Amino acid sequence: MKIMINGESYETQKGDTILKVARRNNIYIPTLCHSDALPGLATCRFCIVEVIDGEECKVAASCISPANPGNREIEVITDSDKIKRMRKVIAMLLQARCPNNKEIEKFAEAFGVEKRKVNRFKLEKGEDCALCGLCVKACKAVGVGVLSLVNKGIYKKLDISDKSTQRCIGCGSCANVCPTNAIDIIDKDGKREIWGNKFKMVKCDCCGEYFATEEHVKYAYDKLGIEQPGKFYCSRCKREQAVQGMNHVLESI
Repeated sequence: MKIMINGESYETQKGDTILKVARRNNIYIPTLCHSDALPGLATCRFCIVEVIDGEECKVAASCISPANPGNREIEVITDSDKIKRMRKVIAMLLQARCPNNKEIEKFAEAFGVEKRKVNRFKLEKGEDCALCGLCVKACKAVGVGVLSLVNKGIYKKLDISDKSTQRCIGCGSCANVCPTNAIDIIDKDGKREIWGNKFKMVKCDCCGEYFATEEHVKYAYDKLGIEQPGKFYCSRCKREQAVQGMNHVLESI
C-alpha cells in the first residue's frame, strides 16, 4: 500500500507508523520522546501531523498513528502552518518547565521560541526532566521496571524514591535514552553511580575497559538461565573476536 506525505506518494510496509515511513524517506518530523528501539509514546507531541482520512481531517501523533489505518490510504501534511503553531506552543510549555536545559533550549529555538530569562539560585529537583517517559519504557524493556511516572497534571513526576530505585541494576539504559540528559550517571574508577545507588563495574578481560555493573551482568545471565563465564568481554571486543574468527575460517577454506 501507499501513503501520501506532503503531496508525494510513498510505499508502506505492514505495521508502519507515519513517523517510520517519513524517516525511511528522509522526511523531517521532529521528535523528543521517540526512540527507534522502543514503541511510540506520543508524550511530547512534537511529532504531530495533519492526517486526511477520507472526509476527516485531524491532528495526530505520527509516532503511534498507523500509516494505513484499516488498510486505507491516507494523506499526511507534516509542516502546515497549523502544525507549526502547535509545535511552537508545545515548545513554549516545555521551555517553561525546563528553562535551563540546553537540549530543550535547542528545540525551542528551532521552533522560534525566544530564550526566557530565569533568575534562580538553584534548579529544582527534576527540573531538567521533560516527563516524556522514555526512561520508564527503557527500564521496563530491560525487564527491571523500577521507574514510573506518578500523579497527573502539574503534579506529575518521575518516581525516583529510594524504595522505587533500590532494585536498580545500574544498566544505564534510562540515561542512554533520556533526550534532555536529565539523568546523572557517573562512571569513575571502576564504579558507577546512578539514582543515588553505587555499583561495582565489570572489567573487560580483553581491553581492560569497565563496561557493565556486576548486578547488570548477573541479571543478564540469570535471565538467560546460564552460568556466568570465567572471563567477560565488552561488546566491542566480542565483535572483534567474531570478525577474527570469521577471517580465520575464510582463510582456511
